[in-house]
Amino acid sequence: MAMGSASCISLVLLVALATAASGQLSSTFYDTSCPRALATIKSGVAAAVSSDPRMGASLLRLHFHDCFVQGCDASVLLSGMEQNAGPNLGSLRGFGVIDSIKTQLESICKQTVSCADILTVAARDSVVALGGPSWTVPLGRRDSTTASAALANSDLPGPGSSRSQLEAAFLKKNLNTVDMVALSGAHTIGKARCSTFRTRIYGGDTNINAAFATSLKANCPQTTGSGDGNLANLDTTTPNGFDNAYYTNLLSQKGLLHSDQVLFNNDTTDNTVRNFASSAAAFSSAFTTAMIKMGNIAPLTGTQGQIRLSCSKVNS
Repeated sequence: MAMGSASCISLVLLVALATAASGQLSSTFYDTSCPRALATIKSGVAAAVSSDPRMGASLLRLHFHDCFVQGCDASVLLSGMEQNAGPNLGSLRGFGVIDSIKTQLESICKQTVSCADILTVAARDSVVALGGPSWTVPLGRRDSTTASAALANSDLPGPGSSRSQLEAAFLKKNLNTVDMVALSGAHTIGKARCSTFRTRIYGGDTNINAAFATSLKANCPQTTGSGDGNLANLDTTTPNGFDNAYYTNLLSQKGLLHSDQVLFNNDTTDNTVRNFASSAAAFSSAFTTAMIKMGNIAPLTGTQGQIRLSCSKVNS
């Protein structure tokens, strides 16, 4: 009996230590304090994506741009600051969707569900809404009181990145090369602005399918400043379906961004791209693993930070 209780205590201790190590995130965090939290976020995302499929990609990108800058702390949602950084200015969207969900949650559970958690769950729900895989999201992140445009400029990889630059940017966040290739697969949905792929289609890159490049020129003039904001689908095959077509496109040199095609360019990541192109299950598994890892980057927990009342500003 004594041994039984001793082993029981050590098990409890182990669980407590494991929880502390992962920053106290738990998938059941709101089960008691706000049982309708997840359903409320899901319905808000479903409505937004149903009226504008691109919104799914926008919310997923918002979460990525949040986590890569001082961790998944909703710093990207604070007005100004990070929103004015190069990788974000004029291209981040979805703030209104998050604000609307936050307003609903405040009406049912006051100052309980963080903006950081809303964004993390919304990213998962966006993928699911567009036909992608689901995963269990650990919860309990708190919101930052600060944001950093400087870190957004330095830590977010850009569309002109090389494979080694992408690897380094992700490794800095403890995400390995397979995670990086899998997370790049988020470009199976969404659109990019002409200014991000102009150089690639007008002779800057040789690793591009000629007919594909020609098809993009009609809506993306060569002159800088002309049509900069014109959009093209990141995945021309199934633009609004979350699948592994992104990788199949890379095999035929139809990656839209330079940073997409570098993943399949007679280089070390070629075999991972081939694997994901041939197996939707392999991609889904790697993507969900990487999303959970990314969602766990440096969260504020316990008494750190705050639960913002409005996602765009720090509590007064």
